[in-house]
Amino acid sequence: MVIKKADIGDKIVSTRGIKGKVEKVNENSVIVEILENLSGNEFTNNKTVVSHKNYQII
Repeated sequence: MVIKKADIGDKIVSTRGIKGKVEKVNENSVIVEILENLSGNEFTNNKTVVSHKNYQII
C-alpha cells in the first residue's frame, strides 16, 4: 500500500484525533500546527509531529 504524503499547507486529521495544518514535511513524518485537539493530550507550543502512517488528508 502506497501512503499519500501531505504537502505543506494541507489539513490533516491524525488517528489520535488531532486536526492540523502541515508546516513541514519530513521523510517519515510531518510537523503540524494544531487547529483542533480531541486527543486529550496537552501541547505547550501548539505543534506536534505525526507519522505519515498515522494521518489522513482532509
